[in-house]
Amino acid sequence: MSARTLGGAKLVHPHAQTAAVTPVALRTLDPESQASLDDLRSEGAARDEAIARLHALLLRAARFEVGRRRVTLPHLRGDELDDIAMEAADDALLSVLRRLDDFRGRSRFTTWVYKFALLEAAVKLRKRSWQEREIPPEPETWNVFADARRGPEAELELGELLHAVERAIAEELTPHQRTVLVALAIDGVPIDVLADRLGSTRGALYKTLHDARRKLRSRLAEQGHELERRPEES
Repeated sequence: MSARTLGGAKLVHPHAQTAAVTPVALRTLDPESQASLDDLRSEGAARDEAIARLHALLLRAARFEVGRRRVTLPHLRGDELDDIAMEAADDALLSVLRRLDDFRGRSRFTTWVYKFALLEAAVKLRKRSWQEREIPPEPETWNVFADARRGPEAELELGELLHAVERAIAEELTPHQRTVLVALAIDGVPIDVLADRLGSTRGALYKTLHDARRKLRSRLAEQGHELERRPEES
């Protein structure tokens, strides 16, 4: 299996990953997108040059996203931010090469790949922002739901509901479900950060969060608490 490296990332020819290549799209691609795909699927110098061009594009995109978000990480120096951008571009490059057959031509190829770099940069910055922070095992405070604009009666009703939610979380959920629900829904921990800390995946955590919410809704409904149901939770 032939491989090469670029920016610290190991690149494996996509044809080594699968025996058959699915047609890229059912629609006609613009000439520039088609040429990019053809070069990335070729061999030798043409492919190497196409990969270098792609990596340069992804690095520009990653640097743009890092620059846009750098205000949220004032403690990071310029060289650290550039390292994050490079890592994001490397990982985005690998993702693009693995998913060339997913491109359907609904946009230009450069637009499609640009999003890979933006996503990777955003994920890495979120992880870096939580690098020195512990994930709270319990809600940091239930007062985040307080609102001074509510009247005394409404505030009392909210207090009763929050007490019921707190008890339901403690009594109905498994320890893992409590950790996931509290971190994601209450303390605002980014899901990619939590997945990394727990050695899990985004998909698995979404499933855990969905199950935990279903349990809570059932318990609260039994106690007479009417909650609005969002369409995606129907």
